[in-house]
Amino acid sequence: MHKDEIDELAAGWARSLPPPMVATLELSKRISRIGGLFEQALKAELAELGLTYAEFDVLAALYRAGPPHRMKPSDLAKSLYLTSGGTSNVLQRLASAGYVEREDNPGDARSRWVQLTAEGRHIAAQALDASVRAHEEVVAGVPEESVRQAADALREVLAIVGRRRFR
Repeated sequence: MHKDEIDELAAGWARSLPPPMVATLELSKRISRIGGLFEQALKAELAELGLTYAEFDVLAALYRAGPPHRMKPSDLAKSLYLTSGGTSNVLQRLASAGYVEREDNPGDARSRWVQLTAEGRHIAAQALDASVRAHEEVVAGVPEESVRQAADALREVLAIVGRRRFR
């Protein structure tokens, strides 16, 4: 088994904490560290496109929705774990850039749709390609089976802890 930068921290924790807590802290730190590396690589790619991480998230969610690449802002916020205010700010920036447009919802006068424009679909596709490059760069050299095992193990953890709500 390979050593990483978290092992040194774990050795210190092991002097004063029970093994299950050490393992939990190792999990937390490794998730944070790996997530930070993915985010750092992705932000560098997105900067070349003039996009922030939040803007990318919104563009990607709308693109994933499939044609006509539209969602209600409230559904978008829920799917991205954003506040409605945060989503609104990102949507305003994307609308100003010409990547999204808002339109009335004929089925519900209280809500609107937000939809990718042709330019928005183009930049979303470019950003998704950039995301693939960034993710490939981060995991380069890691055996594919190790990535699959880690993803599966984290799914099992998230399926349980993801249902909980904390203050």
